Amino acid sequence: VQLQASGGGLVQAGGSLRLSCVASGLPFNMYSMTWFRQSPGKEREFVAAITRGSGTLYTDSLKGRFTISRDNAKNALYLQSDSLKPEDTAVYYCAAAQTAVPSRRASGYTYWGQGTLVTVSS
Repeated sequence: VQLQASGGGLVQAGGSLRLSCVASGLPFNMYSMTWFRQSPGKEREFVAAITRGSGTLYTDSLKGRFTISRDNAKNALYLQSDSLKPEDTAVYYCAAAQTAVPSRRASGYTYWGQGTLVTVSS
């Protein structure tokens, strides 16, 4: 199983990025997919999740600025991040779990991508 995250980079505050995560080696449409992020010195935190049926969950503080989506035909997960703020600076990780209801805890995930760094300058 491999999850390959990409799309991070340096962006000014107020800008946008679209993160991608391509999965291989698993039946993608049978997995809930989630984005987490981790800033230096902080714990990994839940950002957003999408179920097998494309239901979505967001952490309340990010709702309205971030949008999660998936394309099962491409085995791909996306995170559209708008109106970015310096406090959004983090390494963003995609994760997969064969569950109907995605967990908001990192311990609930079997497979992880390598992370993609998002840096938002003020």
